[in-house]
Amino acid sequence: MAVPKFENFLYPFMQQLVHKDMSKAEMREALVAYFDLTEEDCSVPTRSGYTTQLNDRLGWSLQWLRRALFVEIPQRGVYRITKRGRDYMSTHSDLRESDLLKYPEFLAYSRPNAINKDEKQQIIDFPSVLNISEQTPTEQLEQAFHAIQNDLAVEILQKTLEASPQFFEQLVVDLMLKMGYGGSSANSGLVTPFVHDDGIDGIISEDKLGLDKIYIQAKRYKPENTIGKPQIQQFAGALDEKKASKGVFITTSSYSKEARLFVEKASKKIVLIDGKELAHYMIEYNVGVSVKRVYEVKRIDSDYFEE
Repeated sequence: MAVPKFENFLYPFMQQLVHKDMSKAEMREALVAYFDLTEEDCSVPTRSGYTTQLNDRLGWSLQWLRRALFVEIPQRGVYRITKRGRDYMSTHSDLRESDLLKYPEFLAYSRPNAINKDEKQQIIDFPSVLNISEQTPTEQLEQAFHAIQNDLAVEILQKTLEASPQFFEQLVVDLMLKMGYGGSSANSGLVTPFVHDDGIDGIISEDKLGLDKIYIQAKRYKPENTIGKPQIQQFAGALDEKKASKGVFITTSSYSKEARLFVEKASKKIVLIDGKELAHYMIEYNVGVSVKRVYEVKRIDSDYFEE
């Protein structure tokens, strides 16, 4: 038989987790048996040829179910049903996108423009790949690209939150250097000692002699832990002690309006980068990500056809 449509994987995926946690390999084996797929079925490639239809559907099923908070990953490579997922499975015999859209987390993920921007925290403001039937092929391609970027951005923030505070401090220094700050000097980026860092987590030297420096503070906070004005004031005070005029405050969460107003009126230059922007910059400057595949969109060369 042909590999079932993507949406048909959602409910069986959940069914496998009702009684036990499963690894990625176990889930694949279970769903191959569930759909009675042959080796030939499992080898059918996607249109790009980069992966198989089966693996592509399994991957996106996991992503959707995680965004709806139906499934979690308690440890690397292990899938577990959440209380929300268990509650749903106890009262339903099917699962579709329309069902997932009833949950605010999945709605915010797949329909970011449907959420009031004032209420959004870590929703990356990209369009969804869904509802594309009335679009041109170019629009469909662009929308699919943005949906994949959206998912990648969310994944980046999750991975960053799972890392240690020390790793995060090194990450933000690496990002600043990739963005072009620090010049060509090999030692232009420095992570300060983790203990007694006086509110400064990293230092970027903008010139070889270190006469002009950018001081960094990095806070690896969960999305609900908003950075307020007092923390930015403390950072400004740390810059005063260093006699510094430039600072960058980077967090995986977000900033309050009061914090942003304080920065606007501050005498020194302080840049705030929230989780949404952090993920965007990491993707743009290839920090913690790698290129999976490149698609070239070509057009007619009119000059070539002129006689």
